[in-house]
Parts: sequence; structure tokens; C-alpha cells
Amino acid sequence: MSIAARNVSKKFKDFVALDDVCVEAPTGSLTALLGPSGGGKSTLLRVIAGLEQPDSGQVVISGEDKTGLPPQKRGVGFVFQHYAAFKHMTVFENVAFGLKIRKQPRGAINQKVYELLELVQLEGFAGRYPAQLSGGQRQRMALARALAIEPEVLLLDEPFGALDARVRQELRVWLRRLHEEMRVTTILVTHDQEEAMEVSDRIVVMNHGRVEQVGAPQELYEHPASEFVMGFIGPVNRLGQTFIRPHDIEIRLTPNGSTHEATVDHLIYLGFEVRAELTLKDGRNLWAQLRREEAKSLELESGKLVYVSVGHSRVFGRPAEEVHP
Repeated sequence: MSIAARNVSKKFKDFVALDDVCVEAPTGSLTALLGPSGGGKSTLLRVIAGLEQPDSGQVVISGEDKTGLPPQKRGVGFVFQHYAAFKHMTVFENVAFGLKIRKQPRGAINQKVYELLELVQLEGFAGRYPAQLSGGQRQRMALARALAIEPEVLLLDEPFGALDARVRQELRVWLRRLHEEMRVTTILVTHDQEEAMEVSDRIVVMNHGRVEQVGAPQELYEHPASEFVMGFIGPVNRLGQTFIRPHDIEIRLTPNGSTHEATVDHLIYLGFEVRAELTLKDGRNLWAQLRREEAKSLELESGKLVYVSVGHSRVFGRPAEEVHP
């Protein structure tokens, strides 16, 4: 059940939301649309769902042109950032709603709903109302409701954006496991690069209504096609035209001929990781990512003189080369 947006364009008055966008989500994949606010991610998802009509282009689902069809005839399940639950209905009734609209037999509805509640780990919450659930539980209910109609594709628009960091982290793991079990072709909109890297098979990086790059998470991280992609996929230092990942900076206590003098400005301890903020001799700033044990062995502290070397760096607009600060 693949999804394809072909040469899709969409304007809102003078604002170009989508500019000749081509995106494919292979059957059974979990594809993330990643980019900043206003980049076109949610507009593209709404076009695929049929909630917006493109000015030009096609939406093809399972090999069929669905561009002119309303949402209810596209075979899609849609989950928004804000749960859109029926507040006067119980969890059971919310999940069963789409099945009742389709006039499914009562016995089949009961069986399907309880199977889904077990799948999303809400089997003991059937009689509760949305207001009696946590944010994470409401979002899992919304996913169960979307899956109840057995959609050909599942579209998720910032589904965890309104939740706190700990719950988002838990739900990412849960979503990945759910997808591995269900294998429903899924498109996830997010502005969180860590979320996209963690849960998706493929990432489509979007900016200003255009696709910057498409690829597997590791491919985008290690082989970004542009300055924008490198800066958006993972942390980066920029020194002029040179881009350096923090983990590619090595800190030493003695020079070796290829190192550069720097001063430690500040240390930030983040569990097993330490972020060392540095100032080079010429006044430029950068930061390095170290393991806690490594920082401890170097006895790093604010004001300490150190020497840095760069393992890998990138310069765009000309062939990649080794560049030193």
C-alpha cells in the first residue's frame, strides 16, 4: 500500500506552501516528513489525506489516483497533534466510532475494539472518558481509533508534539514497535530530528515547500546533500563555510602539530555525555561532544587550555575535503 505525491504544488494566496513536491512512501514503510515550521510538511500530509486539494499534481495510493476523492474514500487513518477525541464518549465508544459509521455488526465491533485496546495497551480503560486519561493514553486511543477502520495508510501529524519530553520518548518506542507489528504504511510529520531518526525507515527533509533530501536516517546524517540538511539533521558547528559535527572534535592536553589551541568555557553534563563549549585562539566558538569518562580523564574545567583536532568536516558548494579550524 504505497503512497506517492507527484509534482504537488499548493499556494495559500501569495504563500507557496508546496512547490512541485515529489515524495514516495513504500509499502509497509514508516516515512518521516521532517523540517521547520512553515516548511510544508503538514500541508503535504493534508493533501495526501484529502483535507486540502493541490493546485497541481497527483496523490497516488496503492497505485490508484486519489487526488479528486474526499478523505473518507481514500482509505487513510489520520491522527492529529491534538487528539480530537469525542469528549462525551468513552474510550471504547471513541475507538468504535468509525466501525459503527460503517455499520459493522455489534459482535465484530466489540471484538475489534478490544483487540485494538490491547494492542495499544489500554485494555483496562475501555469505560473511561478522554478527560480521565493522560496525554499519552489519549494519543494511543487516537491511534487505536485510526487503526479500527483498517486504513491502507496511516498519517500522523505531530502526534506527540503536545506531550512532555519523557512521554514523547516512551511513545516513540511504542510507535516503532506498533509499526513493526502492524506494518501499515505510515507517514509521520515532525519537526523533531531525534524523533524522525529514532522511529522512521526513511526521512524526507523539507524546507520552504521543497524537498531538500530523502534517505535513511544514517544516510542523511553521514552524507547530507546541503548545508540545511547537515544543520537540521543532528548538532553541528559552523566555522565559516566549514561544518563539523561535535563528536568529530577531539580534545587533547598536548599539541601534536595538527591541533589548535582552545580554552574550555563551560562544561554541560548530560548523563553519560558531556558538552564542552570552547573558544579557539582566534576567538571563534565551537563545542565538542565527549563521553563522561573521557571528560573525566582529561580533567576538563572552565578556563583550562586544551588542544583540538577535527576528524571529519564538510564544505558545501565544492567537493568535500578535510578542513581544519
